[in-house]
Amino acid sequence: MAKEASKDFYPVPIVDQGERLSAITRLIIFIVVLIISAVVFSLFKEQLGDPFLLGLLGVLAMIGVGYLFATAVGFIQIASRSPADALSRAFVDTMSQGLLMTDSKGRVVYANRAYADMTGASNASNLKTVESLLSDVPEASSIVYRLASGLRDGERGAGEFRLSQALNADAEPGARWYRLSARPFKSPEHRTHLNAWQLSDISQERAEQERFFLDLQQAIDHLDHAPAGFLAADQDRRITYVNATLAEWLGIDLASFTPGAITLDEVVAGDGMALVRSVKADPGTTRNAVIDLDLATVSGAALPVRIMHRISANKDGVPGPTRTIVLNRMQGEDSSAELRASEVRFTRFFNSTPMAIAGVDQNGRIVRTNAPFLSLFSSVVDRDTVDRKVRLDTVIHERDRAAFALALEKAHQKQAAISPIDTVLPDNEERHMRFYVNAVADGSDGDGAEEAAIVYAVETTEQKALENQMAQSQKMQAVGQLAGGIAHDFNNVLTAIIMASDLLLANHRPSDPSFPDIMNIKQNANRAASLVRQLLAFSRKQTLRPEVLSLTDVLADLRMLLARLVGNDIKLKVDHGRDLWQVKVDLGQFEQVVVNLAVNARDAMPAGGDLTVRTRNVTADEAAAFNYREFSPADFVLVEVEDTGSGIAPDVLKKIFEPFFTTKEVGKGTGLGLSMVYGIIKQTGGYIYCESEVGKGTVFRIFLPRYIAVEQPASAQSGDAKPFEAPKPVEPPKDLSGSATVLLVEDEDAVRMGGMRALTSRGYTVHEASSGVEALEVFEELNGKVDIVVSDVVMPEMDGPTLLGELRKRQPNIKFVFVSGYAEDAFARNLPADAQFGFLPKPFSLKQLATVVKDVLES
Repeated sequence: MAKEASKDFYPVPIVDQGERLSAITRLIIFIVVLIISAVVFSLFKEQLGDPFLLGLLGVLAMIGVGYLFATAVGFIQIASRSPADALSRAFVDTMSQGLLMTDSKGRVVYANRAYADMTGASNASNLKTVESLLSDVPEASSIVYRLASGLRDGERGAGEFRLSQALNADAEPGARWYRLSARPFKSPEHRTHLNAWQLSDISQERAEQERFFLDLQQAIDHLDHAPAGFLAADQDRRITYVNATLAEWLGIDLASFTPGAITLDEVVAGDGMALVRSVKADPGTTRNAVIDLDLATVSGAALPVRIMHRISANKDGVPGPTRTIVLNRMQGEDSSAELRASEVRFTRFFNSTPMAIAGVDQNGRIVRTNAPFLSLFSSVVDRDTVDRKVRLDTVIHERDRAAFALALEKAHQKQAAISPIDTVLPDNEERHMRFYVNAVADGSDGDGAEEAAIVYAVETTEQKALENQMAQSQKMQAVGQLAGGIAHDFNNVLTAIIMASDLLLANHRPSDPSFPDIMNIKQNANRAASLVRQLLAFSRKQTLRPEVLSLTDVLADLRMLLARLVGNDIKLKVDHGRDLWQVKVDLGQFEQVVVNLAVNARDAMPAGGDLTVRTRNVTADEAAAFNYREFSPADFVLVEVEDTGSGIAPDVLKKIFEPFFTTKEVGKGTGLGLSMVYGIIKQTGGYIYCESEVGKGTVFRIFLPRYIAVEQPASAQSGDAKPFEAPKPVEPPKDLSGSATVLLVEDEDAVRMGGMRALTSRGYTVHEASSGVEALEVFEELNGKVDIVVSDVVMPEMDGPTLLGELRKRQPNIKFVFVSGYAEDAFARNLPADAQFGFLPKPFSLKQLATVVKDVLES
């Protein structure tokens, strides 16, 4: 009765080998118990006695009958089921999917009624397992084989298949879809694992999916052929969908279109993206905007459109995907074609002009803007700002707002426009702007809803930078010319002092009381000469002796000197670049540059720190990435001198290369060190830049041009002008006397007299002239019997190079020595290619003059 009652709640499974013990089984157990009891009593009947035994047997008989009756009605059960077991069994028995459980040998342990109904099994005898049922069905055999193999490996799996007829032959005819899944599991009542197969009829689900797909396909077809264009883009503005209408307008081939391959920036023409980007949604909201702009077709043509743009933002304010409806402004009724064309032309002109334009009302509030305006002031103005009619002077620095208010008032009164307003952005004073305010002829004077003035704005940051750069260049050039002129005149004075000191020293022995004073005069004159050389270095008129060098060797030789200069508190590191290119520089001047920068770095680190000198090659492409002003990308060797010192303030950084500018105390610096460095690098053809941050350190970057050897023909090499170099101090002493005839040309009397005495004392016959014209007259008087001419370069009436040209007409092989305070490059480029000459830089000593004359005569 209890079993039949359970059928009212759920279908009875067709096979259930997991049921509890049946009533017959329980009866057999009870009989076995009675037999065991009878045996026990027969063994002990003598001890217990017959009356007692009969009474005990009667009691056991009554208990047995009672037990049988209680078991029959189900009042007593062996190992009764728990409520959880009953619920679990009720659940699987009532499943709409077919459930089949088999053991490891493929024997059926359990099959619910749904499985029997689905497979057409009427009883347990004709129930088939999944493998025997579907292994021979081509549509399902591969799936069954895969799932069975997975079960043997302890893995679960699933698959779907379609049959032309249902598994149950009595079911309605027609194709059916089935989903089959399988998984292994363990049961506490079985020693080995069991396999659970689940079979579901999903034909209705597939029909719903197919119906939904058809509806979706129809909706997409309607969207594709709508009279308006449509596109969707993700949060990175990559276009994920374009309907057929818009694709046709733009010339996009939908067959080859890949979602995300093109961006909205590529489709929107001109500055229209500034209008699109200006549409921003508040966190957690959606924002719509109507914008007139041009789209770029595949062929490059501009398509005037009106877009309805929707953008959303999440709760954190991060922009999300966008949806945009596009209306073609060139399509419509024929009667409005001219009007539409006018609107398109105005929109195109308004948004394509390089000027930022904004209309403002009489209160200075923004009414509308063009795309360049939103692009130029993107950090201050967006679409929301325009919609809320924020005042335009929010993009003008506070100090210039009064001038803008005055210009706006004049525009409101229809007065002539005043001069433009130059200002900077409030949040970035490095960006300069110029505003023009013009009145609107047909503006409304009502409530200020219409434009009262049109404001034009252009960015002048680059122009201001060029103006400052030009002013700085002109200042440096003027100071350089002044320094060069002073150095030239001062060189003449120093030359006279040094030569006079040499003459006095020649006539005074070291024991003479005047000897120390004369030496002091000469030493201070030489010290002044070093200052003059710094001035010449800044003005780029000093004499350089460039040679092809490897900076790796130069810095390696200089390392010990730098270590002594910076001291023990500063850690010096020299990082050599690999395979460093060669450069052509003056060795002595370059060493002076590195030493000067090292000393400055030492002074910036009084408490110690790190000083790093590193080199590396920089290609033209890498050089372009530095983005320095006046910097022409090419192949360079980069030398960086970096310290971890106190740094340089921005206002000081702008002036560090100016002469006589110094931040050191009085008596501790002349202000010529960095100006000299600047001049040497510039004269070498390189560049020098400085970057610094207060409290973190400074780095100087020196770019020296890469030297590439060019083979010259033998004739060209022999014909090039090649001046004779003054002897180096390391050469052994030699006889500097001579008997040649020398023509000395010098407009400075003191220098000419000193040079004449010096050469005469060496045995030379000296004729003097104070100008080039006078030198030609002396040359004619001597009938050209002159062995060598020593001439200043800069002289009145006729300078030294001109004199050389005139003398070569008379005597082509004339030997000539130029004397100048300027670099030889300043005049050598104006001489004939085959000119041979010596060069002696001012100031010079008597010995240096005699040495150059002797070398030129012997060459």
